[in-house]
This record gives sequence, structure tokens and C-alpha cells, in this order.
Amino acid sequence: MAGLIMSSFGKCTHAVVRAMPSSLAQHALRQEKGEELDLARAQREHEVYVGVLKSKLGLQVIELPGDESLPDCPFVEDVAVVCEETALITRPGAPSRRKEVEEMKKALEQLHLNVIVMTDENATLDGGDVLFTGREFFVGLSKRTNQRGAEILADTFKDYAVSTVPVSDHLHLKSFCSMAGPNLIAIGSSEAAQKALKTMQQMSDHRYDKLTVPDDAAANCIYLNLPNKGHVLLHQAPEDYPESAKVYEKLKDHMLIPISSSEFKKVDGLLTCCSVLINKKLEQ
Repeated sequence: MAGLIMSSFGKCTHAVVRAMPSSLAQHALRQEKGEELDLARAQREHEVYVGVLKSKLGLQVIELPGDESLPDCPFVEDVAVVCEETALITRPGAPSRRKEVEEMKKALEQLHLNVIVMTDENATLDGGDVLFTGREFFVGLSKRTNQRGAEILADTFKDYAVSTVPVSDHLHLKSFCSMAGPNLIAIGSSEAAQKALKTMQQMSDHRYDKLTVPDDAAANCIYLNLPNKGHVLLHQAPEDYPESAKVYEKLKDHMLIPISSSEFKKVDGLLTCCSVLINKKLEQ
């Protein structure tokens, strides 16, 4: 079964994104108060991101409307975990984000996915804490995701092993790691990132290759395996993380697409945060 799983890893036909409300600038959640977000620049970054998915990569992109009462709503990754034909609508760890799930649920139902809603009030799960490797899931136990949330994910995706990884110094597991290829984990260089990687290696009976980048945030990338394009990797732009970009540039088998998310970073947003990727089988 593993061979079958891995052969489809990274395949993608659809992406769900959500427009940015102007409330993002002042009211989005952030771990630390820092530099003010430039809304116009953030909107341009988002437009480029969506344009790459739609025009450059040819995905069918479903664009949900923004909602001024939900300033964090562009970070759609946190409200749904999709694997094959099943979608788990999460229960985000931040109470202010719980209503974000409603639009996502409708969109995924319209794609005729098997939609399961996390309703247990003792559970929290942010999609940013969920790393699917194509073989198994790793779930970060963080300020936003708890053990009960991980258990419900395991019940939803019974075909795959699910292991939990403590996350303490970052918002999410994918704040410092992601998949950069079918067997390749991109990982940041910080002590916390390396400790988490060690935990994942100990939990798994599979040996993954690793791609270590100097900047934790730059380890958040998007890998896709697309017809006529092959291995595609969206990664943080050189102007934001020059040393990490040099590491990605060594991946000669990938079509590399650098994307800036410097404004999103100010409100804890990274590349994977802004889309939910789906591989729909062709209707017979």
C-alpha cells in the first residue's frame, strides 16, 4: 500500500483559498506584537500566491469571500485537513477562529468530499499542526492543538499511523517543517525544530531524508507533483530568507517557485497557511 500512497503524494487538482479582510491588519492573532502589517502589500502577496496556484500551476482555485469579523480567515489551512476524498473540519484552538469553519465546510461539501466535522468540545486542532508525509501523520501538540484533537484525526484517517510531537517554542508544527518532496522533510535549524525532527524520526518506522534550512520559517514550503510539471516546490523568496533560498536552489529535480510572504509572517502566517490542497479523482 505504501508504494501506492507515495505515488500519489503531492498530486493536486483543487485549492481552496480565502480573501483577506482589512481587519487582518489590526485584529489578526499574533504571538508577539511587532511590526505593523502593510495591508496593501499583504494583499499583493496573497494575489501573487493565488495567481501561482491558478495560472502558473493550473489548479482549480475556489476563492472564498473574506469576513471582516474573522480577521484570521485567510489562513484556511487551520480549519480543514484533507486527505484523499476525506476532509476533517477542525476545531481551531483559538475560540475567535471557530466560525471560520462554516465557509470551508460548504466549499468542501460542494466538492463532494466525505466531510467530517470535529464537534467534541474537549478537542482542539489547527491544520498548521498537521504534517502528512504521504505515509503517516505527525500532529504537533501546541497551544492550538491538543491530544483529543490528534485522537479524532487518527479516528478520521484510520489508514495511516498518527504520531504526536510536542511543540513549545512555535505556534504550530509547520512553523518549522513541511514536506519538500515525497520522502523529504524540510526542517529549520533551531534547537526546537531539530528536537521535533528527532522525535518524528524516533516515532516513525520509515527513514525520511531531510533538508535543513537556516531559518525555521523558511522550512515551511509547498510540494506538489503535477502533470506536465513534475516536482514543484513553492518556497520562501530569497529577499526574505536569502540563506535558506540557497538551500532550496540545490534541488535540481524541482520546479522552484519563490514566493514572498513577509507581511503574513508578521501575523504568524506562512506559505502552507493560505490554502487547502485537494486531489479530486476524475469523475467516471
